[in-house]
Amino acid sequence: MPATPPASVELAVVERSGFVESRHDGVAIVLAPDGTEKLTLGEATAPFLPRSSMKPLQALACLSAGADLADERLAIAMASHCGTERHAEVVRGILQSAGLTEDALGCPAAWPTDTASRDEMVRDHAAPSPLRMNCSGKHAAMLVTCVANGWPTEGYLEVQHPLQVHIREVIERLVGERMTTTAIDGCGAPVYAMSLVGLARAIQRIATSSERSPFALHRSAGTLVRAVRENPWTIDGPGRPDTVVIERLGVFSKMGAEGVQVMTAPDGTTVALKMLDGSNRAGWAVALRLLERAGALAAQDVSDTLALLPLTISGGGHEVGAIRSAV
Repeated sequence: MPATPPASVELAVVERSGFVESRHDGVAIVLAPDGTEKLTLGEATAPFLPRSSMKPLQALACLSAGADLADERLAIAMASHCGTERHAEVVRGILQSAGLTEDALGCPAAWPTDTASRDEMVRDHAAPSPLRMNCSGKHAAMLVTCVANGWPTEGYLEVQHPLQVHIREVIERLVGERMTTTAIDGCGAPVYAMSLVGLARAIQRIATSSERSPFALHRSAGTLVRAVRENPWTIDGPGRPDTVVIERLGVFSKMGAEGVQVMTAPDGTTVALKMLDGSNRAGWAVALRLLERAGALAAQDVSDTLALLPLTISGGGHEVGAIRSAV
């Protein structure tokens, strides 16, 4: 059964004028660079849906199946991007490389979450587009993989489609668990229930892989991680949390909807967490402080980075409090 409040701990609080206004309970795990469990908070073996924190696994599965992706086109395959024109242009380029148009995308049409991009589209009388949906890079990568293998692009999101069967097999290999529960993510793709410790191990395996590994899957994972670190703007967007964390700290960082966050520090220390209330607002703060607590990041570097994230509580147009880690 999924984690419940008795099997969780308080991970973050929201303070307003020195008063704790809200509390976020959740589950978190920290893996040491050698993969051993350094710290566990709550029930880390309970199943949960990793949502977009599963994208690195899906992107690696596409690479392992022959998707011809590199650099920013590879990085955006695991993005939850904010839909700028630059993001849309990269996704459009992926589709064109396979002879496809945005009509092939199975994700729903959406407005950009980037305010300036949305305002520009409104001024131009443009309509919401699948290209602007935050998962469009993942979907484009899936479609390219289908074309590379001669699989039909129609129905590529169906659980029994050859693409999704392959992705599930790779996920099981990385997580070390059988995927017995399948749900449909917000973008329409399958998402699988797994344990938090399983997700943490999978992310650590990807983030610490080398392009010089004798194993093909690890070489592909190393290429994926390099693409992300060289193109952090793709993953989220300029000035946005995951991008800021990658740029400033060299941390492999990926948010997932409903309060999920994973991070791997340069030394391999890995954090995975899930907020039980589904809020994402505190995940970055908790994950960074846990990496600091584990000795993987310097305290001043973490504090300087947190100052750039949307963690401020306002009152009357002034800062009166903050969202902060409680662990």
